[in-house]
Order: sequence, then structure tokens, then C-alpha cells
Amino acid sequence: MQFKICDGSVSFGANTVLENINFEIKPKEKIAVVGRNGCGKTTLLKVVSGEIELDRNDAFHSAQIIRSDIKSIGYLKQIAFDDNGVSLIDEVRKVYAPIISIKERMDELALLLETSDDEIKIKEYSALQEKFNMLGGYYFEKEYETVIKKFGFDDDDKYRLLSSFSGGQLTKIAFIKLLLSKPDILLLDEPTNHLDVESIEWLEDYINGYEKAVVIVSHDRMFLDKTVNTVYEIEYGETHRYVGNYTDFIKQKKEIRQKQQRDYNYQQKEIARLEAIIERFKNKPTKVAMTRSKLKAIEHMVKISAPENEDRRTFHIDFQPDTKSYKDVLSVNNLGIGYDRILSTVNFKVERGERVGIIGGNGLGKSTLLKTIVSQIPALCGEFSFGSNVTVGYFDQQTTHIKSEKTVLDDFWDEFPDLTETAARKALGAFLFTEDDVFQNVSKLSGGERVRLTLCKILRRKPNFLILDEPTNHMDIIGKETLEEILTNYEGTVLFVSHDRYFIKKIATSLLVFENDAVKFYQYGYEQYLKDNTKPVTSIEPTIKPNKTKKTYTTPLKEQAKKERRIKKLENEMAECEKNIALIKEQFENPDNTADYLILEELQNKLDQEEAKLLLLLEEWDTLI
Repeated sequence: MQFKICDGSVSFGANTVLENINFEIKPKEKIAVVGRNGCGKTTLLKVVSGEIELDRNDAFHSAQIIRSDIKSIGYLKQIAFDDNGVSLIDEVRKVYAPIISIKERMDELALLLETSDDEIKIKEYSALQEKFNMLGGYYFEKEYETVIKKFGFDDDDKYRLLSSFSGGQLTKIAFIKLLLSKPDILLLDEPTNHLDVESIEWLEDYINGYEKAVVIVSHDRMFLDKTVNTVYEIEYGETHRYVGNYTDFIKQKKEIRQKQQRDYNYQQKEIARLEAIIERFKNKPTKVAMTRSKLKAIEHMVKISAPENEDRRTFHIDFQPDTKSYKDVLSVNNLGIGYDRILSTVNFKVERGERVGIIGGNGLGKSTLLKTIVSQIPALCGEFSFGSNVTVGYFDQQTTHIKSEKTVLDDFWDEFPDLTETAARKALGAFLFTEDDVFQNVSKLSGGERVRLTLCKILRRKPNFLILDEPTNHMDIIGKETLEEILTNYEGTVLFVSHDRYFIKKIATSLLVFENDAVKFYQYGYEQYLKDNTKPVTSIEPTIKPNKTKKTYTTPLKEQAKKERRIKKLENEMAECEKNIALIKEQFENPDNTADYLILEELQNKLDQEEAKLLLLLEEWDTLI
């Protein structure tokens, strides 16, 4: 199986979204596609699925898609329900139509063979039985039962009609069908959205055991670390491939940028050195040949460009509470939460400065707890109370679904009418709403943009108690890192729900865990929770006293003479390095070596060592002259 895009580009009108796409999917490969919101990740998935075609342009005649031995590509958006009047289980069983058809025919033949020894029917039954076994007919029912349960549906849900489920639940059902259909290439766009931690962990195991290729667009860093072995980054419209998981990608990208910056600095210093020599000796007749050779050396250099600046644009705010709360911020006693029935009963206290993360399975009442605390829904029993001087800022995950025909500026202004237009636009600009962005209708904003607008309004009020329900949904990774930094430095108190384990690990100082039988409060963070209450072993590093150094005395004349001797020695060593580099490059051009990869690798290692040595000498020489 192979899928490959060569030199592709995608445009919408005059706007080029992707260019110079080179993207390959190998058998069984697990690929992450990462990049900023709006960079073209979903567009790339749609190209792979066939929903979007590459640009047809004579200038890109080399652009092509190579497909071989691919029977099916599964993409969540391609799955639709023909009839909302069927039950969940009947819809899921449609995936196994060929197996079910074989089973029905086998049952028919079994009945006939009870009263007949027809050899033709016996052969047909044997052939069907072999095919049934090959397709997994003896375990397919257990397979779909397991997946349905792992996605949070109980036995009663299996027999509910599709029309009775919410949009998010229908998405999960479509996801179940996609996984069970086992396409040759599985395309997943933000698969962990709306899944609880337990479901995400199950999905990680499923993907790791999946025998075919998977391509994932996700901002869940821990999920990518545990599932992928290849990362494609889209930056400035182009794709770049890295081998390894997300952490490996970050490390490699940093190392590549640092090497390019070092190589660029080295080359610039080398050019400056050669130009200084040329300038110094250009008018001396005996040095004409030397200056010409240095000039040619500069002309023949393959110029290295400085690494392009990373796209690190993000929102920013100098955010601290206006007022300080008392020590006791929130007290919750036997609080029964739910709508028509109690989902969970909760007891916990929050003190000033704590950052409490709420985790647990879907449907147990995590978001319901927050809605109860901010009085959006009534408590079914028990009580809760805020401490003195507490001011609350509440982020509701449903904010991203609110529609409004107001512009961004008017929507913001309605909540802060005393601000001048300049002040309002400055506040919005800090959250990346610049220039004409402020005149967009709120209903036309993306999920990530609505999150930024909501955070802008909440943080503008500078509350001392933040209550956040899935604040990182729809955020790209840089946005998550920014919010993590803001909350880590925040001097107020935070109570938040999240399924992003990396975010939880980074932010939470204590945990409220919703389980099937109880809600438990832990006075420590996520890493300690995973270690099951085992205290980490701490070690004390021995104090090492610095060695006393003897004072030395010298004179300015001695120092100058020493400096001149060092400069002369450095210039001799640099000349020797240049000679060695030239000899190695000559060996590269030797026809006998061009096909011997072992020799080429050895030569490259020697060249790297000489160039690194020359760079160190050059840096020291540069500080002395």
C-alpha cells in the first residue's frame, strides 16, 4: 500500500492554502499532521480522502497523487446516516453487512443439511465457513460491543433511535463505524474532542494495534506522543517531515533550526573573514592571486539562509486579579448535581491559589458541577458557598456554539461600553483580532477565534477565581502553551474541567476525580495521581565547594604580545582546516567514491568535524582581532 502527494498545491480563489506539498503514507505508518489553526491541516486530509483536488496548473505539471493497492480511505466527515429511525446497534452492524449476510446463508444451509446430504450444499457451507472465519465472523459481535462501551454508551443506549442522540453523540457513533470499518488509511481530525480520558486511553491502544495506516490531526500532545511515529508539520503553507512522535518532532525541529543558525553564522563570519583579507591585501601586487582565490571562494559558496522565524503568534495579556480573595474560596458540601436525577454527590473545598483540575468519565457530571456552582442550573440537594471577596470568571465550553450577528468589536463593546474605540481595539488586538478582523460577525468566527474572544472578555474583568470548562478545545498547541503560562503565573484560584492530560499535568495542583461510584478529592497533581499516591523519592545534591584559584599578575605589554601570538596561531590553524576541507571536498567529487555510501558517510563525518573545528577557531579569532 502506498499513498504519495508530490509537489502539490491547493488554492481557494486567490488564496493559496498549501504549496509544494510532499506527503507520503507508508503501510502501517501512524502520522500526525500538526501546525497552527488555519494552516491547512484539514485541507490536507481532504486531499488524501479525495474530497479536494490539487490545483491544475501548467506551472505545477509535476504535481501528482500516487495511489497503489488502496481499497478504502476512511474519513469521519464522509460517514453519514441514511436513516435516523434505526437504533444505534443496527446502524453499527451495517459495517458488518458482508459477515451478517454470510452468517444468514450459513444458518439457512445448516437447517437444510439437517435433512439432506447434498454435497453441493456441504461444499458451499464449508466455503462460507472458511470465509466467515477469515472475516472475523466469530468475534465481530464482541468487537463492536467493546467499542460501543468504550465510547460511553450503555446497554440501554444501544437500542435508542439515532434521532434521540445529540450532535456530539452522533459524531461518536459515526466514529465507531469508521473504526470498525478498518479502512486502509484511517483519517482522524481531532479524534479526542469530546472523549473522556478513559476513552482517549482506549483509543490510543486501538490505534497502536491498528494494522493499517493512520493519519491524525490533533492538538493533544500526550495523545500524539503515545500514538504516532511520524510527524508532518505545515508551516507557511509547506509540509516538513520528521521521524518520531510529537516530543521527538519538537526536539528535532529545534536542533535543525539551531544547526541552520550555526551554519549561517559560520558562513557569514567566513565571508566577513575572507572579505577582510581581500580588503587588506587587494592593493598589494604580491597578493593578487590570493585575493582572487578568496573572492572566487565567496562566489562559489552555496549561500545558507538564516532559519525562517517560527509562526509563534499568539494572544497575550498582563493578567492578575484586581482584588485578592480570602483564604477560603469555595466550599461544597453533599452537593447533588444533575438535571432530572442526581448524577453525582460532591464534597470538596478550594483555597486561594489552588488550581483544581476536574477529570473523569463523560456523563458523570463534571460540566454539570460547574454550571451548578455558577447558578446556571439548580442544585438537587446539599449546598455550596463562596468565600469573602471572591469574583468569578466563568468559561463555558458551549460558548463556541453561540451565534451572533454582532461584529467582534460590537460584541466586546457591549460588555465594556466605557472603553474608547482605541482601547477596545487594543484589547482585542492582544487576542489576535487586528485590523479588519474586529468587523467580522461573531457567527462566522472559527471555534478557536470564539475561544479567544471569550477569554479576552473574561480576563479583561480580572477575576480572582476562574472556573473553566474545557478551555483548550479548539486551541492549537501554541495557544494551549500560552494559556498554560498565563494560568501558571496567575495569583488567583482556578477550577477547571479538561480532558487534555498534558494541560492537566501542567496546571493542576490538586484533582477532583469523578468515578462511577464516588467523587474523590486528591491534594496533589496529575503525575502523582497516576503514580497512585506513591511519594516521589527526592535526593539532595551534595554541596561542592569551588576550588580556590590563585591570583596571577601580568602587564598590558605581556597581554598584548600573548594576544598577537594567539591570533597568529589561530590563523595558521584556520589555514590548515581550510586545506583539509578542500581536500575532503575533492574526494567527494572523485567518481570512484560517488556510489560508495560508506566512504561518503565517512567523508561527511570528517567534513563536519573540520567545519566545526574551523567555526570554533573563527569565533575565537573574531573576538581577538
